[in-house]
Amino acid sequence: MPTQRRTIFDFDWKFSRGDHPDAKSREFNDTNWEHVDLPHDWSIEGPFDKENPTGGSGGYLPAGFGWYRKRFHVEDVSKDGKVFIEFDGVYCNSEVWINGAYLGLHNNGYTSFSYDITDHLFSEKENVLAVRVDNSEQPGSRWYTGSGIYRHTWLVCTDKLLIPYQGTYITTPQVSNSQATVQIQTKLRNEYGKPVAATLKSYLLDGKNNVIASTKNSIELEEETVQLQNIEVTKPRLWSIEDPYLYTMKTEVLLENKVVDCIETPIGIRSIEFHHNKGFFLNDKHVKINGVCLHHDGGCVGAAVPEGVWERRLHILKEMGCNAIRMSHNPPSPELLDMCDKMGFLVMNEAFDEWTLYKYKNIPDGGGKPLPKEQQFGYYQYFEEDFEKDLTAMLHRDRNHPSIIMWSVGNEVPEQTEENGHLVLKKLVNICHEEDPTRPVTVACDQIKAEPKEATPEFLEMLDIVGYNYVNRWRGRTETFYSEDKIDNPHWKVIGSENPAIPSIRGDYFFENTSYEYFRNTYFTNMIRTEKLWKFTFMNDYVAGDFMWTGIDYLGESKWPYKNASFAPLDMCGFPKDSFYFYQSQWTKQPMLHVFPHWNWQGQEGRVIPVLCYTNCDSVELFVNDRSFGEKCYEFPLQGMSETYGHFDKPMLHPTTSDLHLSWDVPYEPGTIRMVGMRDGKVVVTKEVKTTEEPYAIRLSADKQAIQAYARAVSHITVEIVDQNGFVVPTADNEITFSVEGAGKLIGVDNGKPDSHESFQANKRKAFHGLALAIVQAVQDTGEIKIIATAEGLKSAHMTIASE
Repeated sequence: MPTQRRTIFDFDWKFSRGDHPDAKSREFNDTNWEHVDLPHDWSIEGPFDKENPTGGSGGYLPAGFGWYRKRFHVEDVSKDGKVFIEFDGVYCNSEVWINGAYLGLHNNGYTSFSYDITDHLFSEKENVLAVRVDNSEQPGSRWYTGSGIYRHTWLVCTDKLLIPYQGTYITTPQVSNSQATVQIQTKLRNEYGKPVAATLKSYLLDGKNNVIASTKNSIELEEETVQLQNIEVTKPRLWSIEDPYLYTMKTEVLLENKVVDCIETPIGIRSIEFHHNKGFFLNDKHVKINGVCLHHDGGCVGAAVPEGVWERRLHILKEMGCNAIRMSHNPPSPELLDMCDKMGFLVMNEAFDEWTLYKYKNIPDGGGKPLPKEQQFGYYQYFEEDFEKDLTAMLHRDRNHPSIIMWSVGNEVPEQTEENGHLVLKKLVNICHEEDPTRPVTVACDQIKAEPKEATPEFLEMLDIVGYNYVNRWRGRTETFYSEDKIDNPHWKVIGSENPAIPSIRGDYFFENTSYEYFRNTYFTNMIRTEKLWKFTFMNDYVAGDFMWTGIDYLGESKWPYKNASFAPLDMCGFPKDSFYFYQSQWTKQPMLHVFPHWNWQGQEGRVIPVLCYTNCDSVELFVNDRSFGEKCYEFPLQGMSETYGHFDKPMLHPTTSDLHLSWDVPYEPGTIRMVGMRDGKVVVTKEVKTTEEPYAIRLSADKQAIQAYARAVSHITVEIVDQNGFVVPTADNEITFSVEGAGKLIGVDNGKPDSHESFQANKRKAFHGLALAIVQAVQDTGEIKIIATAEGLKSAHMTIASE
């Protein structure tokens, strides 16, 4: 048996697509099956096909059945030992066998689960674990889900006196800068079949692993108990967005003075409060929630997302000024929440997209038309049977994360307008309040003041926080419904649970045909709508904040030939779009300035083109080929407004009409656009956009020059097509071929182009508006990883990163 309590169980699996009923048998011959390591998503391998039954919801990628098998040995299992297998997530409808013995069925594709395999293990010969995954009922979701064992697996070995799966619950009921109380609830289980005298010890460790406080309980335990302990902390270092400091709670179980079980739980000491007039407070400090919604896929790697992919994405969102993430619309991977803890993101954790009623899926042609009853698939099929188990699993797994500040139990559920919908909600809210009374509960509602009918009063009154989805989209209205509801319901605590960003495709401006009017009527319209909503949210403290849809483009919710949705400020590669800089201009203080569009409009000389700027400067002056087109400033800049204006006793009925962008109309001529940003009369930032020459060479850069020699570590290779002066050519679409040598391999390529059907697993990719992405993963060996990129007619490029 492993010497560690919990060991990774991801490597050396066998996999085969299709249904193989005999594969549950220990003796089944899987010699010809594919060798895979977990996490694994077979759907992302494609191909893209308009006829795939996942349709636009699933990004036109395949689904179906798949089987996994793993052979492993354990040392002699002690008569006092227990062995468990844990799955962080399997999509979906998984069934598990160990040595032919059936362990169970788990329908939900997002919640974690565990099986006790102790009684079915062989200690002197090989054991075989078999997993059947059924993702055949399609379309079964409104977005890309992936298929398979797409999150980590773990082998857990304990004593018969143990802390069971997800058995610790740690809260901070009293928090101040001078003193804090940390409360520990620990579930203990005794499977010895007789009473035992045990000791429970808890140690609080600081960030340097020093013990700063401890406590212990002596227990006479028959079968199962929950022990309550308190630890007082003097002058705690509080967890915050700016300083996400983590302590560790080390919990030991002793039997006859011997440690028989031990768990370490990272925790943050912090307080949260939502106020009906003043919004959200973290550690008694007012914080506006500047959030994004995220789906669980990682672009070209699908649903099996290496930690390094999420790490890079979160860093880019931080650069944008984002401080909060809504995990839409189901529980995320545990490691993503760990990163939010470490990086200082606030989290809305969400349980369900469907309750008892079916929600339309995008059929293969991309439409949202209803399907026949026999083709209506989704979680609603299992909700009545599984909701309590699945919601409780999310709460128990995730409630120790300091980043989580609220639970969402549903998204745009049809039950919000049904006469008895609040009765379903009541069950869910009660479970949350019972299992974690420290956090409020919300639902992302899209029918509060919307057509064709509104959510019932009983439904909305049952929410701790009323979540608003798309408060500014109905009937073309640009004002929000917050004001009207605040007058009628002054006691409500409210948040924008989902509201539109500025939908766009990176680098697309469409000047050649529909030109100026397209840009004015489409991008400008969406931009003004988003600006008005942000201004209202910023200036009215009772709106706790907003989660934009979405932070990063994601697979699914598309219509052929598009495979992904393009609502976000980041494309699927994580490359910023223009709208990224709008949020950065409003959410950050470091002087910044962004100019767009690009300035490669050969053949359009003399045509008037709008030149836009996002900035947090006081004023900006535009120069075209050193000729000034004038200085402009905001009519009503928002930087620092909340400190100036404080809290409003009454809501603003109409937001200010001033723009949060600057714009000049410029007749096109090749050359250089230069913008100069000023603060307090001084130049603080300058940006240039140049007309480039023809593509000349490939340029490579990496987010990490060195990675661990571990089979999940990755480095992102950004590919730029540049002219001979080193400027990225914004119209370049050259096809790049990749080769990887040494201690690594290529696991994904992309370019952010929504209608590209090139394989994510190929060794080549066309650039899109001058950019492409390759993701390189380490193998177990140390050494160098060499990446070579070539393209016909271009100077090639290579780079080396270390695997150490």
